[in-house]
Amino acid sequence: MTTPRRRLSPDQRRHQLLEIGSRLFAERPYDEVWIEEVADLAGVSRGLMYHYFPSKRDFFADIIRLESARMVEITAPDTTLPVEHQVSAGLRAYIRYSTDHAHGLRAINRGTMSGDVGIQAILTAEFETQQQRILAALGPDEGADEVTRVAVAGWVSFVRAVCVDWVDRQSISADEVHDLCMRALHGLLRRS
Repeated sequence: MTTPRRRLSPDQRRHQLLEIGSRLFAERPYDEVWIEEVADLAGVSRGLMYHYFPSKRDFFADIIRLESARMVEITAPDTTLPVEHQVSAGLRAYIRYSTDHAHGLRAINRGTMSGDVGIQAILTAEFETQQQRILAALGPDEGADEVTRVAVAGWVSFVRAVCVDWVDRQSISADEVHDLCMRALHGLLRRS
């Protein structure tokens, strides 16, 4: 059933299409989402979809770009806080994002297009931003150490995996997710 078309500005329409696509790609594999379905849900023609996004791959890449930018924005640290509080606040924001935008989290982490070079570049840039924030907060003495860099990179991946699992299962509380992730970071950064 076609949704009645509403007049939206080009930016509003593009955003609407990305939000619909984000939800659909989160619910189903890449190959099971059809551009026609997105157009139908938005109440637009298939041709208009292709006006905004030349291909399904481009559409998916823009969804990944949107969700990555959203994550980077909401997890921006308050650099006036001590390191522990910056990381903790950023982690709480990421956990909130995971519940508020579960569809986006799934779309970023479950796409069959994750092997695509362009999509990998988007995800790598977001990972590196998160890592650099933590390393910068640690300061030049501790953050410049290669072992610390590797530990922080692993921790960022760990947090993402934990949050994806948590969103799917909801078997522990958000506070327990936070505490688990913070304990993991402390363990990784502990020096013998």
